[in-house]
Amino acid sequence: MKILLTGAAGQLGWELQRSVPPGITLVAMDAAGLDITDAAAVSAMVAAEQPQVIINAAAYTAVDKAESEPERARLVNAQGAANLAEATRAHGAFLVQLSTDFVFDGASSRPYGPANLPKPLGVYGSTKLAGEVAVRERLGERCAVVRTAWLYSSHRHNFVKTMLRLLTEREEVRVVADQVGTPTWAHGLAGAVWQIAGRTMPGIHHWTDAGVASWYDFAVAIQEEALGLGLLERAIPIVPITTADYPTPARRPSYSVLDKSATWMLLGGPAPHWRVQLRRMLKELGGH
Repeated sequence: MKILLTGAAGQLGWELQRSVPPGITLVAMDAAGLDITDAAAVSAMVAAEQPQVIINAAAYTAVDKAESEPERARLVNAQGAANLAEATRAHGAFLVQLSTDFVFDGASSRPYGPANLPKPLGVYGSTKLAGEVAVRERLGERCAVVRTAWLYSSHRHNFVKTMLRLLTEREEVRVVADQVGTPTWAHGLAGAVWQIAGRTMPGIHHWTDAGVASWYDFAVAIQEEALGLGLLERAIPIVPITTADYPTPARRPSYSVLDKSATWMLLGGPAPHWRVQLRRMLKELGGH
């Protein structure tokens, strides 16, 4: 099976490239290799490569910056997805569209299932939702939407690597404790995406690691695990704060835990707990 991957330079794109299953020929494109906002370029690439499946991991993910660059976010997250969907339809392929927990407003106190009504709070979530809609309207059963959350890896910038730096540089860190979700190692997500792509499983699928955490819980775990692995030399105070104490341009959902039960059942079992995955990623980062 031949698969075209967009967003190859991102965290998930990187993990997908280093975990290609047997029997898959992967054509991996970063933004320089394929600008998904250019409909003609997308059409030409798909016509030339003739993939059976396209995985769209390309996205504008700067949540706060999106509030001041709404058109750029829309171009990548919505129009880019629509361009890929048109090319997918024209060539009879299957599209896997990556999306986010930020399509929900966080007003629920129960995990969000695939059938729950999206209600994004900001530009990032709104444009990712528009991408979902564009893909599903054009492709119907010839596409899958995979929503995930709080992604990190040993590659590129993310919360884990930022926290490791701050825990080294500062005498104290303050972390928001009233936003709850699930940290997700991109390596585990890549395994799920490969299953969904390989089996061309249509519909909306939710996937994160197991368990829940606040950003404060996540930061505390990062320090504890990193100390245990020798990645940090000392512990410093981590102080819980509220969202109001740390204002940002974009509003974030206070509760964005995804209900993964249906996807886990389809893929043969639950993901590992987020703390187990965090430890594995930190071991990789430290060369253990």
